[in-house]
Amino acid sequence: MEHYLHYFIHHFGYIGIMIVLMLGIVGVPIPDELLLTYVGYRISTGSMSYPIAFACSFLGAIIGISISYYLGIVLGVPFLQKIGPKIHITEKRVEQTKALFAKLGPSVLFICYFIPGIRHLAAFLAGFNAYSRKKFMLYAYSGAFVWIFTFLTIGNYLGKKWILIKQYMDEYRTFFIIVFILLICLLTFYWYYQQKKK
Repeated sequence: MEHYLHYFIHHFGYIGIMIVLMLGIVGVPIPDELLLTYVGYRISTGSMSYPIAFACSFLGAIIGISISYYLGIVLGVPFLQKIGPKIHITEKRVEQTKALFAKLGPSVLFICYFIPGIRHLAAFLAGFNAYSRKKFMLYAYSGAFVWIFTFLTIGNYLGKKWILIKQYMDEYRTFFIIVFILLICLLTFYWYYQQKKK
């Protein structure tokens, strides 16, 4: 994996990062977190700039998730059921994402980046369910910001040990998902509480 990432970054640079993240968010099976962590490692060696890498990554992520959102508006769930299996989006994943929306509402757009398989579907279902563009942008774009910052910083911090992120993600994925969901629930509860006070 390291060899392929090195080859890709060497040949396509920042624009390549943007394009790959865009495709990964839309649904192409790409290890986005590993890519971001590797870019963070390259930043730690001084061969890439953090601000430029962050900007290109952020652009790729928000373009990709916006495409998914508008595809949801235009094409709807029948298209997803038809094309989903071809890009490893199963009916089970669709049902899991619907369940998360039922529990957490638009907050799913924020946390979906941290849950592979869900992030490919969240924006599509938001579009299909006619979420307003402002609500979509608020949650989806802020989630992209935090997700990219997290993995670029982890890669930068770990340096040559960046590949360990894959091991940690495989071992503690369920724990991280639960923590993120609890965090979003707490933040949502706090926001509603503040609104009620006003």
